Amino acid sequence: MASDLKQLLGQKPSSSTLSKHLSALASSSSASGDLTPEVKSYSDAVYFNYYPLGLSILFKPINGYKPKTGLARKDLQDDNLEIDGIDIYNVPKPKDNAARATKSPYTTYPISPIAFTLVPLPPDKDGKTRAESINITPETTGKEFVLVMGEPDRKGGGAGPSSGSIGIWCEWAKDGVMVEFGGEESRGPQAWERGKDAVWKVISVFPPKQD
Repeated sequence: MASDLKQLLGQKPSSSTLSKHLSALASSSSASGDLTPEVKSYSDAVYFNYYPLGLSILFKPINGYKPKTGLARKDLQDDNLEIDGIDIYNVPKPKDNAARATKSPYTTYPISPIAFTLVPLPPDKDGKTRAESINITPETTGKEFVLVMGEPDRKGGGAGPSSGSIGIWCEWAKDGVMVEFGGEESRGPQAWERGKDAVWKVISVFPPKQD
């Protein structure tokens, strides 16, 4: 399904490709009733948040369009918006001894496993070739991402006191994928030592970046 996610990049809000994807998500989830997104519009970005589907979609305005802040769905110019980013959410059950976490408005993205196709890369120094894809479940950890996808192009987070820091994150720019990790393992001074066991919290899909 993740290859389908990448195919959503560049689509308009009213495209049949997007509608089919949302219908597939709804049928795979416990969500029922009205699946109209919460819309947040700004002059340089419009967000469609589907909380029951664990999905948030970023549309960028094109052709000089500058949406006003606070527009309703019916007031948007669909022909002048295209998908430029997708976030999918994983809301792991808190561990018994975990600190009380801020409750996410999102539920877990309902399709599993998510199969991301990966960009072919030259063999590494040990002659190991990269996998063609990665299958991601709600339990996939940082160690498993790196094992399949290789070392990330960029990474950050995890610094500072455990209570006030952001989780660690990794970005594979050529694949157009960024992963933020959650749980106690992803925060605090030792986050990178423990982060291999942290489970993903948000996966962001964006147009791949070239060197």
